[in-house]
Formats: sequence, C-alpha cells, structure tokens
Amino acid sequence: MRSAELSRARILDVARHEFLTHGLNGARVDRIAKNSCVNKNLIYHYFESKDQLYLAVLEQIYADLRAGQKDSELLKKPPLEAMIELVGNTFDHFFNTPDLIRLMSIENIHNARHLKNSSTVKPLYEGLLNALTEILKRGQSEGVFRKNVDVIDLYLSISALAYFFLSNQYTLSWLLDCDLIEKRRVKKRRQHVIDMVISYLTQPSEDDVSGRGLNLEKKGTRK
Repeated sequence: MRSAELSRARILDVARHEFLTHGLNGARVDRIAKNSCVNKNLIYHYFESKDQLYLAVLEQIYADLRAGQKDSELLKKPPLEAMIELVGNTFDHFFNTPDLIRLMSIENIHNARHLKNSSTVKPLYEGLLNALTEILKRGQSEGVFRKNVDVIDLYLSISALAYFFLSNQYTLSWLLDCDLIEKRRVKKRRQHVIDMVISYLTQPSEDDVSGRGLNLEKKGTRK
C-alpha cells in the first residue's frame, strides 16, 4: 500500500474512534490529526471538512457490513442454505462490529443527514435487496419458501433480530439479570434469530394454503 493510502487509512481509523468516543459534535479534527500523527492540513486535503470525514467513516463501515453478507457467494447456493447463511452473516457482523451499531445510532440522532450525501451506500443496499429477492424467488419456485413475502419487511426483521439485543445490551442485561453477550448466550441467540426467520419463511402463507385447497377441490371433482 502506498504512503498516501496508508495515511488516509490511518486517519479514517483514528477518526472512527474519535466519532465513537465523542460523537459528531464533540469530535475534534485537531485531536484526530494528533492521534494520526499527521498534519491537520493533510486531513483537509483528503476530506474537505469534519462532516466529510465523518461520512467517509460511515461509508466504510456500511461497506464492511455489506461485504460481510457475501451476496455473490450466497447466490450460488440452494435458497434455504443461502438464507440461513445471510441471516447468520448479518448477525455475526453486527456482533463483531460494535462500532457499526454505535455509529448507526449517532447518524439516526442526526436524521441520516450525512448518510443522505453518500453516493456509495444506497447502491450497496439495492444490491442487497436484489440478492435477497433472487434467493426468495428461487425458494418460492422450489416450494421451500412461502409466497407473498415483502423483501423490505424481511430484511428489517433480520436486522432487528440481530441488532436490537446488541444496541440495548447494557440496559437489557441489567433489567433481565442476564449477560446478553456471554459466549453461550450469543451462540443461542444467533440460532434463535436464524430459526425465527426460517420458520416464518417456511411456514405456508394463506395463499399457499388456499391454493392447495383449490387443487384438492379440483382433484375431488374429477371422475
């Protein structure tokens, strides 16, 4: 890696810690420069402002999440196996990247004002929805998954099941007298999330049931 790339990567790494520790408003470019061992002017050379630096940190963390979901690999697998892995991969990335949860929370406080300026993050999620839709359609055509699944609702459920217990781990651990991030508990939670999603997808919908009823009725009228 070239010196310029190394400097930029180091700045982003330090900036990520700064934003996590102090939030967007409390973060200081002077402190980022000092801890990165670079001149402050170099930061402004790569990133025009503190807001641009913050956006670059956000873009990197979202890109890492999407890379961890491994769409291209999943599309080569049978739909049920692909869905199980997608849910597991999403859970694993949330658990292994607590920075992601904290930065998402910070950006939601700011009403996604900075994320809306990104030209790279939204296309990542278009790719996710396309991959999820393809896996769903293949599963439905093979009779593995139920009909009438809203792909957005499905991904919201996957994310929520994997995200909520982590984003609220401190309050919930105290309220429930349970260490939610203890190793065995996390393993159990991961399997629970996968089971919840797969149980929903493999449970017949009303259309599936009514369709079977019509078919049985037609067969019964044959002479």
